Amino acid sequence: MKSSLVTGQKQQIAILGSTGSIGTQALEVISAHPDRFEVYALTANQSIDLLIKQARQFQPEVVAIANDAHYFTLKEALADLPIKVFSGSESIAQIAEMETVDVVLTAMVGYSGLLPTLKALKAGKKIALANKETMVVAGELVCELAQRYHSPIIPVDSEHSAIFQCLTGEVGNDIEKIILTASGGPFRDKELSYLQSVTKREALKHPNWDMGAKITIDSASMMNKGFEVIEAKWLFGLTPEQIDVVVHPQSIIHSMVQFADGAIKAQMGLPDMKLPILYAFSYPDRLKTDYPRLNFADYPQLTFEKPDMTKFRNLSFAYDAMQRKGNAACILNAANEVVVAAFLKDAIGFLQMSDVIETTMAKVSFMLQPTYEDYVATDMEARAIASELVGKCC
Repeated sequence: MKSSLVTGQKQQIAILGSTGSIGTQALEVISAHPDRFEVYALTANQSIDLLIKQARQFQPEVVAIANDAHYFTLKEALADLPIKVFSGSESIAQIAEMETVDVVLTAMVGYSGLLPTLKALKAGKKIALANKETMVVAGELVCELAQRYHSPIIPVDSEHSAIFQCLTGEVGNDIEKIILTASGGPFRDKELSYLQSVTKREALKHPNWDMGAKITIDSASMMNKGFEVIEAKWLFGLTPEQIDVVVHPQSIIHSMVQFADGAIKAQMGLPDMKLPILYAFSYPDRLKTDYPRLNFADYPQLTFEKPDMTKFRNLSFAYDAMQRKGNAACILNAANEVVVAAFLKDAIGFLQMSDVIETTMAKVSFMLQPTYEDYVATDMEARAIASELVGKCC
């Protein structure tokens, strides 16, 4: 069967994580361009009601819920429609490699996105990558598979999409460095002492972006930016020294590239994730949209400042993990997932998250050249140690 990318037919898109922030916005993008895109598969972890609603609206070929406990509810709710229904994490990985799928949007949160992405790469799919943890945990393996199976990876994160767009047409021109912008989150101008007692309610108030709870907490702690630094290293073949972070509270410049001659290119626009999602789907084309346009008169000042790595230690942990290589970033990600979940349950303080991550990174077995099985083992070991440390924090 020829891909729709070749025949000019509608691109068949599998959205892994359709009920999250990226997934729901991706469905808006598809709805706005029905002549170009069609939903082939929808998956979710456990948001069963929204998944049912999405399935009835878009009527994909396949729907899957990771939580097996919801299978019969999902199956019964869609019984009157010709939709194949599956459950379990393995079924989501299988959807990612289905022959009919042209584009796999990996919008799952956290480590759970790794296996489906690897399956999709081996099947030669185009990856619209919104799951940065995949590159954080196993960036070297992901890049090797993408090259071996000729699977294009188009970033969806606004910062990496910006870099990708700035590099379009620059083949052969040397990159001196890239500059990832960060909003600074809700605590950018707060003192370290203030962070001792911040609540999850405060941490979940992002000034510019509407994201899910886990990513919003990562943004508040600047772990999200740390993950983006690691992701950028792999996506664009850079050294840690070639990646800078600058705090840009207005979130108008999404990121920049400085070339060997000193020239800097920036991608700009209003904070809106639908634009990078659409670009990942339509690349290399740019499709007409009715999204709000940037009016520079509304932003008379664009400001920039250095990130405070003393206050936001997670960002420095990410640079340390890049320097160590091996499974260090996998440890970082696993520990972070544990502490963020604990913080959202009020089981640990905001600053204690970094304490647990730092200790976990020191305790978990380090491997310089891990295999996929090693990453799985590292993830399990790091989660166990981090969970034990969280328990001692109470």
